[in-house]
Amino acid sequence: MYKDNKLYVAHTSTGPIHLIGSMANRHGLIAGATGTGKTVTLQVLAETFSQAGVPCFMADMKGDLSGISQTGKLSGFIEKRCVEFGIDAASLPFEGCPVRFYDVYGEQGHPMRTTIANMGAMLLARLLELNDTQTGVLTLTFRIAEDEQMPLVDMQDLRLMLDYVAKNSERYATTYGNVSTATIGAIQRALLTLLDQGADRFFGEPAFDIFDLLQTEQGRGVMNILAADKLMLQPKLYSTFLLWLLTTIFEKMPEVGDAELPKMVFFFDEAHMLFKDTSKALTDKIEQIVRLIRSKGIGVYFISQSPSDLPETILGQCGNRIQHALRAFTPKDQAAVKAAAQTFRPNPAFATEREILELGTGEALVSLLDEKGAPSMVERAKILFPLSQIGAITDEQRKSINDKSRIAGKYDTAINRESAAEKIIKQREEALEAEKKETAAKEKQEAQEKEAKQKSRNSGKAKKNIIATVATTAITYFAKTFATQLARNITKKSTTKKKKK
Repeated sequence: MYKDNKLYVAHTSTGPIHLIGSMANRHGLIAGATGTGKTVTLQVLAETFSQAGVPCFMADMKGDLSGISQTGKLSGFIEKRCVEFGIDAASLPFEGCPVRFYDVYGEQGHPMRTTIANMGAMLLARLLELNDTQTGVLTLTFRIAEDEQMPLVDMQDLRLMLDYVAKNSERYATTYGNVSTATIGAIQRALLTLLDQGADRFFGEPAFDIFDLLQTEQGRGVMNILAADKLMLQPKLYSTFLLWLLTTIFEKMPEVGDAELPKMVFFFDEAHMLFKDTSKALTDKIEQIVRLIRSKGIGVYFISQSPSDLPETILGQCGNRIQHALRAFTPKDQAAVKAAAQTFRPNPAFATEREILELGTGEALVSLLDEKGAPSMVERAKILFPLSQIGAITDEQRKSINDKSRIAGKYDTAINRESAAEKIIKQREEALEAEKKETAAKEKQEAQEKEAKQKSRNSGKAKKNIIATVATTAITYFAKTFATQLARNITKKSTTKKKKK
């Protein structure tokens, strides 16, 4: 519930606990074991922000958060809590929040796409789990694509661009560095694995405009809910997507300084996925964004089972803490409980470590920042109930909300403009056509030369034939003449002899 710039989230035996609006962008943590009420706590916080006119983004792992779109109703549990909190149940303003559903796969909500270029080489390398050498080659490929004006939009663009760089590696060696075909092959194999996870639907156009998340309707902040039931089965894709979204918000939002309320709040469920198997360089990048993004008016709230799921550098940025119960069945669990207790400002009235183990469902240890930005003393409290529906909505209700959305149709149809793939294919076709023309010209020239040689040979043969004919005729003539003359001589001699006798 929002009132007088205060966001009420819990209630103790002595009164309500509220989050100060101007401290809401100092980030927060909601932790606790499975089944202790983290999702309802998230819903209470989110709808309170919505009442204050602050839009939120949250990932819905099981579909439960979709109920925030519907009006809640009085139940026996809520009636009991009203008695405990001193609230008149009859006066409760049950109502849902304005909601927009999104889905990376485009099945349960508006598609959320980005281009390969917008994702960037660093985040993509993490998604592909590349080593340093492979990351360097991928970065080099991005640089060549930019320099040669070959936009990297989708997976096909990147795959063909890698092939293009490999085939022209000698040309780029002196300017960009050596490129190994084996390294290119390893990246291509990683891309095939990513394709099998359905990532090709995430990369493309129209690219998502993050300012569509910063919307209000009738003064209430829009709840942007990402359907993540399928996405969370691909942890790398899920965490990289959220990291891309946070990075994009950070880069595009203007500085606002201290404000009475945040411009937007992010809830990152299953936060441990963001940091699992993450390099120190990338963890440092996340820490930098989380630390600086509050000056852009953005609050980030991590939801996980234990505070130890987050790196200490990130945990140190979370000023507002809500800790649900933890279970300590193993030495590792006991160490996690102790570590969680140590993150709170102690309360002399109780032992924080013991209280964490004894909390019931819907109860939590709460420590929020005061007006000066200092953490308050930890208190045991009961989380307020949401005024919207608890639990998932039907497919028909979801479809109705999607159809009536202000951005309906904006991202639904993918666009395939001329990008790197088309340019490379065009170059190949032009090269092939040029090769065909060159081959045809060469063949024509060879045919002409052959024909000329044949004519020359034929001409030579004709001359030889004429000479042979002339020679034969002459020989024949001389032979005949000689024969005639010889015959005459013989006849003459014979006649002379007869006369002498």
